[in-house]
Amino acid sequence: MASAAEQMAANLNWGTLGKATELRQRIFYTLGLLIIYRIGTYIPVPGIDAGALRDFMEQAASGIGGILSMFTGGALGRMGVFSLGIMPYISASIIVQLLASMWEPLKQLKKEGEQGRKKINQYTRYGTVLLATGQAFALANSLVAGDLVANPGPFFIASAVVTLVGGTMFLMWLGEQITARGIGNGISLIIFVGIVAEIPAAAAQFLSQGRAGAISPAVIIGVIVMLIAVIGFVVFMERALRKIHIQYPRRQVGMKVYDGGTSHLPIKVNPAGVIPAIFASALLLLPTTLSTFHAGNNGPVMSTILAYFGPGQPAYLAFFALMIVFFTFFYTKEVAFKVEDVADNLKNQNGFVPGIRPGKRTAEYLEYVLNRILVLGSAYLALVALLPEILRAELAIPFYFGGTSVLIIVSVTMDTITQVQSHLLAHQYEGLIEKSQLRGKRGGTTAKKGRKGPARR
Repeated sequence: MASAAEQMAANLNWGTLGKATELRQRIFYTLGLLIIYRIGTYIPVPGIDAGALRDFMEQAASGIGGILSMFTGGALGRMGVFSLGIMPYISASIIVQLLASMWEPLKQLKKEGEQGRKKINQYTRYGTVLLATGQAFALANSLVAGDLVANPGPFFIASAVVTLVGGTMFLMWLGEQITARGIGNGISLIIFVGIVAEIPAAAAQFLSQGRAGAISPAVIIGVIVMLIAVIGFVVFMERALRKIHIQYPRRQVGMKVYDGGTSHLPIKVNPAGVIPAIFASALLLLPTTLSTFHAGNNGPVMSTILAYFGPGQPAYLAFFALMIVFFTFFYTKEVAFKVEDVADNLKNQNGFVPGIRPGKRTAEYLEYVLNRILVLGSAYLALVALLPEILRAELAIPFYFGGTSVLIIVSVTMDTITQVQSHLLAHQYEGLIEKSQLRGKRGGTTAKKGRKGPARR
């Protein structure tokens, strides 16, 4: 028999959405800020030679240029004020999270609750400014070295750095505002919109290649079928859970005795999300990035590295898979799911795994289960990330598309839909509570009117 929450969830429809005024306001607020972000990708950095930049990005469309343009919503291809995107903030967040799991001062700060969280967020913003400044300075110098600037010089570099860093900080503020007042995770939605905005142009280019005869119709149909299958596979794996049975004993609080209960501890097959794929991509794209912005003037060492670790090469694919596996285990155990902390929390709540003693034995059991799950999760991530890379290299597809983009699109979509459903359920609960209160008031008034005083004797 379905629970009350499941029955309410089954009754969610467009009519319910129309009655949820607060949810509509949140959705419109989110859409408005995302439109502002898209407008900003078309505002260029001052001093850029538009024609030279266009030719350069067309040559690099299937490599590093396509990858970076995809994650910045096309802002890098137009050298807009948001060309750095939100990636400096994400990198700073990941670095601070890793330090908070390994460095003792940040560990203590993490345990201070809300005050500690605000302090860590402040350190993340400082790290974002530092990373964005370094990346903006390197990008400005690369533009000058590649003859993509109309009037090169110190003034251009200074203005470009200020503009690009300001754009990144504005995006960070937009993401925080969406998270606080809108719907969904703001940072994730900015990346999601940037990727989705580039899909129509990439699809049109792909189909035009088919009409021109450069790509056969069988390849086009195969790519579409593969994309649908990969999306379905990602949805299935992202919803997959390993539930560990948890038992709570009977306990006495004061004069009351509470019966014991049972629950479960859910562990996702992929607890690390898309972080391992992003980390591995950043490592592997470093040589290609340096080569691209040096206009192909590479030394013998760089030429050898590019020959073996270029996109689509066997060494590149093997190293990519190994890095995804490594970062999946590392990030999950150090940040996403720390078995010692989970075991301590269960012990403090008087919960235990049946047949396993609380404390150290529980941590060892959770470690054993987590290792077995991560073998499957890391293999799934590596497969989704490598399959498009292999097909793109084998079929000579003239634009970039990757498994990381598919992972981000599916994950953000599922998370946003879940939050919308949660708001709708909360709205339904509020409506039921208001109705019950009104009925209680009416019933109470009627009872008072109909109540007679005690009979006199």
